[in-house]
Amino acid sequence: ALTPQLLGILAAYFGTQVAVLHSSLSAAERYDQWKRVKKGDARVVVGTRSAVFAPCAPGLIILDEEQEHSYKSESSPRYDAKEVAIWRGAKEKALVVLGSATPGIESMYRAKNGLYRLYTLRQRYNGRPLPQVEIVDMREELKLGNDTSLSIPLRQRILETRQAGKQTILLLNRRGNSRALVCVDCRQTPECPRCSVHLTYHSANHRLMCHYCGFSMAAPDRCPACGGPLKTIGTGTQKVQQELAALFPDMETSRMDADTVSAVNTHEKILEHFQKENVPVLLGTQMVAKGLNLPNVTLVGVLDGDLSLYSGGFRAGETTFNMLTQVVGRAGRGDSVGRAVIQTLQPEHQVIHLAARQDYDGFYDLEIQLRQAQGAPPFGDFALVTFSGQEEGQVLRGAAVFRDSLNAWLRQVPAERCGVLGPAPCVVPKVNYHYRYQLTLRCHMTRPLRQLLAALLRKFSQDKANRGVSAYIDVNGYEM
Repeated sequence: ALTPQLLGILAAYFGTQVAVLHSSLSAAERYDQWKRVKKGDARVVVGTRSAVFAPCAPGLIILDEEQEHSYKSESSPRYDAKEVAIWRGAKEKALVVLGSATPGIESMYRAKNGLYRLYTLRQRYNGRPLPQVEIVDMREELKLGNDTSLSIPLRQRILETRQAGKQTILLLNRRGNSRALVCVDCRQTPECPRCSVHLTYHSANHRLMCHYCGFSMAAPDRCPACGGPLKTIGTGTQKVQQELAALFPDMETSRMDADTVSAVNTHEKILEHFQKENVPVLLGTQMVAKGLNLPNVTLVGVLDGDLSLYSGGFRAGETTFNMLTQVVGRAGRGDSVGRAVIQTLQPEHQVIHLAARQDYDGFYDLEIQLRQAQGAPPFGDFALVTFSGQEEGQVLRGAAVFRDSLNAWLRQVPAERCGVLGPAPCVVPKVNYHYRYQLTLRCHMTRPLRQLLAALLRKFSQDKANRGVSAYIDVNGYEM
């Protein structure tokens, strides 16, 4: 969603000298853009993370929203576009600019310690005040008998915003109708036959879907195990849209998530319709949280402010703070003062309050102490060695052999301080019939250790006993 808006702005200034590179282009389109950059016809390249490999001699590399997880590739090769950009900047003597309203903790640490230069904008670009933020305790809503996704204060704010001719953005970072179906009698929940996860219920087509492998089946009317009645639990964007239709029958709502965005119904079309038709509400997942400049939006509602707070991993607090701060910043970018409502079951949590105050410095001071206590980046490194295959016993044996080889080397080199945990099942142990186990390394990723891990991976892949088992290493990834 960021690239089309940015492309429009840059095209207005630089005209035909702009090239765009992203994965949605066809092979022919990508080749044409690549050739234009290579020949020098395009002097400005804008795109997603793959644009960092553009065939040019850059003088300036800008990473907008530099804290974004999407700069890290989740498939082989597992590169981090931010690290590649910094490496290219050093190699080709180009200036690298990392821009964000909520910089990554590692980036800010380096800036505060003089490795990067730090420039701070203390006011919004148009001089407008920050939105007024209201925190709603959803436990109190339940006491009042309101078990919907929309609190009474948020409903009132939506109504007031609509009457004023302004627009609202609602964020819920979970698509589908409900998290799952559960049997009232036996408590069983339909699971994906290919993965070790529950199936998500989608009311639009009355189907159960797996968001990992894409498996889909018609939702049963009764429990397949005991014949008991089924009840939906949890809430997704589809269900919220239905609740909005019930509360405000004459109000149009646009929805933007992975289920509504397609090659035909693109991000641009949804946003263009939202703006031109002055649609009262735009509901979506994290697609609506960042990078949108919509002057007529004066209200933002976060429906589940602590959804990612307990998701696991040392970046859970940072992810939550960034998401809340970024989406709150979508309100009040025009002439009118913005407002935001954050709904949460943890209204007293420090991260929620710091995000409501837009207090990045306060959050950084809190988070950097936790990172230091954990030995997490920027004070140390975490590496995951993940093993995957269709035979669980073979995967577990391969992981154990890899661990033993690593520990044997570490005993010979006491200077390399590296703790090895596992093998243990991944958070989702099976995906698309493949069992997954992982080793967790707490270390400082020195050059000798990198070379050793690379050698062990080569040895692992050459061992006939590991045929059918794949292994890869992810350093400081976003699944930790």
